[in-house]
Amino acid sequence: MAKEKGRKLIAQNKKARHDYHIIDTYEAGLVLTGTEVKSLRQGRASLVDGFVQMDGHEAWLHNVHVPEYSQGTWTNHSARRKRKLLLHRAEIDKLESKSGETGHTIVPLALYFKDGRAKVEIALAKGKKEYDKRQALREKQDRRETDRAIAAVKRRQRGA
Repeated sequence: MAKEKGRKLIAQNKKARHDYHIIDTYEAGLVLTGTEVKSLRQGRASLVDGFVQMDGHEAWLHNVHVPEYSQGTWTNHSARRKRKLLLHRAEIDKLESKSGETGHTIVPLALYFKDGRAKVEIALAKGKKEYDKRQALREKQDRRETDRAIAAVKRRQRGA
């Protein structure tokens, strides 16, 4: 059997980019059980309430929902258990010191398979204020409207 190559996205946390200013991103491996891997291969997971917590110089992923494997037996995993993240010592130390600062947190952005191994993209982030979120939405809407207007002008020029 050929080893799979590339990146296969399982789940993405789009809300995190809306709620936080992303400062730095990291790729971490995950310690998983067999039924968790099989469930992820079916493309089922949710990062919505997920966060990373540092505990005893180790990084742990909390509240990520990986549903139980449908063909699993008594060996099945619990859906919201905490999972250990695999990072280099320097990355853990940096994340630990930065996440201790006021307003900083570590959130998962994406869960995917890379060359057959489960990985999670985590980000050091700072929470946005409500007015920042509104401003970002307004900028996105303005950008969309200008793109539509430009496309309409180009269509008219081609038609004439």
